[in-house]
Amino acid sequence: MILCCGEALIDMLPRVSQEGELAFAPYAGGAVYNTSIALGRLGAAPGFFCGLSTDLFGEMLETKLSEAGVSSDLAFRSARPTTLAFVRLTDGHATYTFYDENSALRVMTETDLPVLPADITALFFGGISLVGEPCGSAYEALMCREAPSRVTMIDPNIRPSFITDRDAYVTRIKSMMAMSDVVKLSDEDLHWLEGKGDLDTLAGDLVARGTKVVLITQGSKGSLGYTSEHRVTVPARKVDVVDTVGAGDTFNAGFLAGLQQEGALDKATLAALPADTLRTALAMGSKTAAITVSRAGANPPWAHEL
Repeated sequence: MILCCGEALIDMLPRVSQEGELAFAPYAGGAVYNTSIALGRLGAAPGFFCGLSTDLFGEMLETKLSEAGVSSDLAFRSARPTTLAFVRLTDGHATYTFYDENSALRVMTETDLPVLPADITALFFGGISLVGEPCGSAYEALMCREAPSRVTMIDPNIRPSFITDRDAYVTRIKSMMAMSDVVKLSDEDLHWLEGKGDLDTLAGDLVARGTKVVLITQGSKGSLGYTSEHRVTVPARKVDVVDTVGAGDTFNAGFLAGLQQEGALDKATLAALPADTLRTALAMGSKTAAITVSRAGANPPWAHEL
C-alpha cells in the first residue's frame, strides 16, 4: 500500500450563479488528498493519513476517499473545522486563499501519528500540511521515523502566500527532501527553493544531497527525471487546458502507480533505477496529468480512461 500523508481540504472553486453572481462551489481537495484519490482511481489501493474533521465537509472528504477506493482507517479525526481554500483562476492558473487556523488538519501533533502496518511499503508527503504547526512537525517526524525502512516521496507543492516563516519552511523541506527516495518539484518550485540556475545543475545538487530520484515538471514543456546515472525527458501531451487544479498531484499519482506497475517501488530498485523504468513512470505521470487539466477542478482519471 502507498500511504498518502498530508492535507485534505475543501477547494472553493469560482462559479457564476444563474443570476450572474460570483459564487463558490465546494470540492474535495488538497494536494496530498488529490494524489490519494488519483492513486485510488488508478487501482493502486492507497491509504490516506491526515487530521480529518467530523463536520459536513469532513464527511464529504471521506465519501470521496471511499468512492475512489482509498482507505482512511489511519486518519486522525476531530470535531475541529475542515480547512477551506478559496481558488482564483487567471488564464487557467490557480491561486489560493486558505482558511486553516485551528482546523482538524492544523492541530494534529506527533502524538497522533499511527503505528503503520507492514503492508505499507511507500509514503507520500507534501503540500501545505508541511507549513503550519503543529502538523508540519508531525509529518516531518513521521518521515524521519519511516524513511529508513520504507520508500518515501515528497512534492512540496509550494504555496508562497501560505508561508509566514520562509527560513523555517525551507529548512524543513530541504531536510525532508534529503531523506526522500523521490523528490518531485515544478520548475517554479525548484527555483523558489534553490534560486537561479539551470534545471540540470539544480536537480543534480538535490541528487548529490541524498535523493535517489528527482522529478522536475515544466508544464507544457514536459517533465525531466534525474538519478545519479541518468537524465530522461518526457514531452507533455497536448490537450485543451480547462484549468491546472490538481495537475501536479495527479502527476505524482501517475508516477507512483507507474513505478508500482513496473515492480520498482522499493528502496533497492530506486537506488539504481534503470532509465527505461524512470521514463515509463514519467510517461504515466504525464498521461494522467493531461487528462486532469482537460477538465474542471481536481478530477483525476480512472484507470479505464487511460
